[in-house]
Amino acid sequence: MNVADSQRVGSELEKLGYRYTGNYREADVMVLNTCVVRQSAEDKATGFLWGLKPMKEAKPDKVIALMGCMVGVRGDGKLARTFPHVDVFMPPSEPAPLIDFLLARDSERRSLNYRHRLQDEELALVLPRHEKNSLVATHVPIVYGCNHVCTFCIIPSRRGTERSRSVGEIAAEVRSLVAQGVREVTLLGQIVDRYGYDIPDGPRLPQLLRVINDIDGLHRIRFLTSHPNYMSDELLDTVAELPKVCEHIEVPNQAGDDTVLKRMKRNYTMTEYYDLIRRIRRRMPQVSIATDIILGFPGESEAQFQRTLDTLAELKLDVCHVAMYSPRPGTVSAKMLEDDVSKEEKKRRLDAVNTLQEQIVTEINAGLLGHKMEVLVEGKQRGRWRGRTRTNKLVFFEDESDRDWRGKLAEVEITWTGPWSLRGTLPGQKALNATDERMLLPLTA
Repeated sequence: MNVADSQRVGSELEKLGYRYTGNYREADVMVLNTCVVRQSAEDKATGFLWGLKPMKEAKPDKVIALMGCMVGVRGDGKLARTFPHVDVFMPPSEPAPLIDFLLARDSERRSLNYRHRLQDEELALVLPRHEKNSLVATHVPIVYGCNHVCTFCIIPSRRGTERSRSVGEIAAEVRSLVAQGVREVTLLGQIVDRYGYDIPDGPRLPQLLRVINDIDGLHRIRFLTSHPNYMSDELLDTVAELPKVCEHIEVPNQAGDDTVLKRMKRNYTMTEYYDLIRRIRRRMPQVSIATDIILGFPGESEAQFQRTLDTLAELKLDVCHVAMYSPRPGTVSAKMLEDDVSKEEKKRRLDAVNTLQEQIVTEINAGLLGHKMEVLVEGKQRGRWRGRTRTNKLVFFEDESDRDWRGKLAEVEITWTGPWSLRGTLPGQKALNATDERMLLPLTA
């Protein structure tokens, strides 16, 4: 979500005539976009902000803006007093305060320029020039905020309640991205399958997917992150039916024990989660499924952790994003529950999950050996083309010709599999030499 928010800010600055620079020290305008899901992230942002003070003193005209969850939807007056060298404070997903500040500072020239560009610009979102015609896959927010209050999560208080964007606005943004070379979009929401729930009789995610699926030039559609309670049969049928929607479902579990899930306030049971996985696989036998797990949540016993481990071993999901619980000030769990699982024990459980998951994914990917798979090519890495399958598997391949594969779909036969990536060949070309020293270098997602 923060990547998409930053892209939106960049788009508005491009319309004002600004251009991206990779060195923030040289920039006339610098935006620090913050995440505060963990306290460590907020501490890091605070330290960085203090480091900007000498820079502002040396160059008073430099504009410094603070954006995101650290500011929050309601703002924080303390921030302005604590960081007087910051010029603008911006809520999540909202570039307007910065744009208004810049227009007011240089009102006549920039205002005329901005209005002219708004009248003539057909693109709803303008990619920064360093990304145009090179960015193949990107993110499009469709619903902001969250109405759930999971006890471990700070997001609802910082990003506010659910607000769904209109279908027309989303479609216009996707069309503008496609016109600039994007071929895959991931629709985003804190709970993406609740899209439209805040609009009486409004469209829901299945209806939005059908509209986006009809956009010419777009190859693929993904969406994340879902909540098990809203992964309806209608949504699953839509994913299975539409040719551009990928067979990859992100559906966080968080824990494999009902008591822990209740303390987390997830509002589903493991029986219901197992049933959901069965419903997904019944409709899409080749689907890949990703989950999230939090280890060492307050009160989690060894037996309860073992149930999480058993769940992963039985369900054999393709991806498991795993994190050790840490108290986040402002959340229910930090206020009401004692953080009673030691760091050492959390780390042991983390290692156990990672070891198991590596074994599971190694087995899953080995079953793809010899298969021909459609790969959307995103670019080159270490001389090899890099892309992803519809099920979000990372694939590397070489081409003996000089063809530019970026943004194109390639049919690749898988000749090597590992837990984190696959390697393959194009039709009619020989397999890569397995003893090639480049093949021994680690490749990551």
